[in-house]
Amino acid sequence: MDGIINIYKEAGFTSFDVVAKLRGILKQKKVGHTGTLDPDATGVLPVCVGRATKVCEYLTQKEKEYETVLHLGITTDTQDIWGNVTGQKDAAVTEEKLREIIGGFVGEIRQVPPMYSALKVNGQKLCDLARKGMEVERKPRNIRIFSIDVLEVKLPLVKMRVHCSKGTYIRTLCHDIGEAAGCGGCMEKLLRTRSGAFSLESALYLREVEAIVKGEDLQGRKIEDILMPVEEILTDYEKVSAKKGADKLLYNGNPIHLDLLERKEFAQGTSVRMYNAQGRFIGIFTYDADRKMFFPKTMFM
Repeated sequence: MDGIINIYKEAGFTSFDVVAKLRGILKQKKVGHTGTLDPDATGVLPVCVGRATKVCEYLTQKEKEYETVLHLGITTDTQDIWGNVTGQKDAAVTEEKLREIIGGFVGEIRQVPPMYSALKVNGQKLCDLARKGMEVERKPRNIRIFSIDVLEVKLPLVKMRVHCSKGTYIRTLCHDIGEAAGCGGCMEKLLRTRSGAFSLESALYLREVEAIVKGEDLQGRKIEDILMPVEEILTDYEKVSAKKGADKLLYNGNPIHLDLLERKEFAQGTSVRMYNAQGRFIGIFTYDADRKMFFPKTMFM
């Protein structure tokens, strides 16, 4: 059982809870998620099964899309509505000015990760330190906000759709918009609508996956119908095929010389999806121009 299942994470579950429950449902030990969602957040959570766990690192690099509700006038220690309130002010800002402020966050920006996050500093998770009442310095990180669509304004609430790069904290974005508006703010709701190629429309509840595994799905779906193959996730990488006779090298994870490939020109550092002459997917290989060889980066055989 190898592939990726698009799960709809419900509120109250941690991302680890989803993985643990899927291990039991699928009777599989190798299960991993591809981008943490906070317990009270909902939406798309791609989960890798079997050999597909090797693509977790690739999937976490993908762009994301969220729908969120910003609550102006309230600040909390967690930057969301479920934390301890640290300040309250009137949301004395006009809709026109607010839209202008929000527009200023589109593009390349620097964001300081929140203390209540799974990031590690000196081997310790920030959230564990925060629960002990500790706060440590966090370096700002470069992220990209591709777009922010303001869907509805009913002050103090603002509903937005955010398209962003990996590593973006939406609750920090809400907090920072509130600070720029002069009244503070926190995130009241978060729904992830897209993660890379996975969208809300195709996401399955855990109970649906369980029904499919038990053969009780009303639509008659089988497990192979909901498992996306690894190759489909890696289409950003060019497909390259080796010549006949390269199978032994490929299967043993050895480097492949340019002479054993159908194509002869590649730029230094190019990563590709490597296939054998029979069209079997082998893994991701990276090109070393000095040695004219492709070296295995991640094997999926």
